[in-house]
Amino acid sequence: MYVARIPNRGSPPAILLRESYREGGKVKNRTLANLSRWPEHKVEKLQRALKGQPTALELSEAFEITRSLPHGHVAAVLGSAQRLGMQELIDAEPSRNRDLVTAMLVAQVIAPDSKLATARGLRAETATSSLGQVLGVTGCDEDDLYAVMDWVLARQDAIEAALAARHLVNGTLVLYDVSSAAFEGRTCPLGAIGHAKDGVKGRLQIVYGLLCSPAGIPVAIEVFEGNTADPKTLAAQIAKIKNRFGLSRVCLVGDRGMLTNARINDECRPAQLDWISALRAPQIKALVETDALQLSLFDEQDLVEISSPEFPGERLVCCHNPVLAEERARKRGELLAATEKELAPIAAATGRDKRPLRGQDKIALRVGKVINHYNMAKHFTLEITDESFTFTRNTEAIAAEAALDGIYVLRTSLPTDTLTESEVVARYKNLADVERFFRTLNTELDIRPIRHRLADRVRAHVFLRMLSYYISWHMKAALAPILFVDNDKPAAAAKRANPVAAAQRSDAALKKAARKRTTDNTPVHSFTSLLADLATLCANQIQPNDDMPAFTMTTCPTPLQRRAFELLDLSHRHGLA
Repeated sequence: MYVARIPNRGSPPAILLRESYREGGKVKNRTLANLSRWPEHKVEKLQRALKGQPTALELSEAFEITRSLPHGHVAAVLGSAQRLGMQELIDAEPSRNRDLVTAMLVAQVIAPDSKLATARGLRAETATSSLGQVLGVTGCDEDDLYAVMDWVLARQDAIEAALAARHLVNGTLVLYDVSSAAFEGRTCPLGAIGHAKDGVKGRLQIVYGLLCSPAGIPVAIEVFEGNTADPKTLAAQIAKIKNRFGLSRVCLVGDRGMLTNARINDECRPAQLDWISALRAPQIKALVETDALQLSLFDEQDLVEISSPEFPGERLVCCHNPVLAEERARKRGELLAATEKELAPIAAATGRDKRPLRGQDKIALRVGKVINHYNMAKHFTLEITDESFTFTRNTEAIAAEAALDGIYVLRTSLPTDTLTESEVVARYKNLADVERFFRTLNTELDIRPIRHRLADRVRAHVFLRMLSYYISWHMKAALAPILFVDNDKPAAAAKRANPVAAAQRSDAALKKAARKRTTDNTPVHSFTSLLADLATLCANQIQPNDDMPAFTMTTCPTPLQRRAFELLDLSHRHGLA
């Protein structure tokens, strides 16, 4: 900060308190306060204080910091959201509801929490950041947030259509996958026991399906009852793509559990949608047994294309991943050994002299627990009588399974002139971007716990989490040079022998991870830890003594913080007057 005297024609010069800052690589100046009416001795006193020179009063006595609110993370996230046009996306007209939704999205990226905690963090008397002040929502409470959830849910269709218009076009690929999230409580009509993909078993849950662009950008999300099977969610997505988004030529990319034969024949074909999916293990086995797929083809190559009358009008891209094959062989060996280790005492118990294990049912019960635990029934031959139990490995079954280790087959309706076999593999692997979204919801954005009892509130909760991820996705892309992510994708791709091989990290990314520092010697962060670092930039409300006007002064950014805002093309004071 500095004091500037600006000539004012025939009048006395204007005396302004100003500060310099950098934005977009350019040095700019802003006025913090007009000191023109101050007595000259007060101006001089302030000048000396700003220069670190002694004054009549100690600096600690001349100024008082009346409030200090973390602001840097707010400036980064809110500024990014505004540059993405999130407010206009929510609603074209400015309103308090729009500001509240924006506040919720930013708060979810910064520190996801309950609606009560979020409201407390926004309110003036309990503020945990400058967010409420910047957006002018310091008077809100949790009831306001619940009400605005209903308001934004009514706009979900329009918002998703706008996102689709941004990121999807005719002829594009659309990634789709499904996950689940557990409930707190038992009153929501959407809650049901189902396959717990989030790892929380034995609890009521919801199922939600996500549509993404080819780059992994979230476009639309839908919530289903917790016992809905993955393929059952597909029809709604096809209707959404065709009717709401107005796309007639789209290729749907989904895993083998999603795009089954039944769904392809009953839903994709009638809708004239193309697809990329994968075959299940029994289907691959059938191809081998009928010689449609000859394993010798993989002796000198890891990628081969075939066709089969069982899949008319489709290309089958067959892949062999040696690393995956080795891993599956290792895991199977460990499971076989573990099973034998637990079966051996049962066999020994049937032959001991004292109190031997007897009864076919009792023996079978103990054997069944072991076999089912390791899922190894098909790999063992079991002999159980009332007085004995023996087991041997089924070498033929083991060999038959081992022959298919590392082999997977992709199926697609797209012709070769549209997508080469290598491109088919690459596009299918893009589903990992959707899985990354699910991981982010469970870690950074805390989709759980879900405590809402009304179905629409649950839908709004999930929808808002998706919009928050939309913001963080773009922020991570911009901040990649200072995050633990690979920001040199072409170099990483060049290290792969073929598209089947495991993904590689570029040399620059490996060096960044090893040193924990960037090429310009600033610390490397995760996205979460970087936001915590930016939060140390505070908006300090300063009240000078002697009736001088109050002003706001931000903490001086560190080199890392300056770099972060340069990458985001934002000022660390974004949002402050």
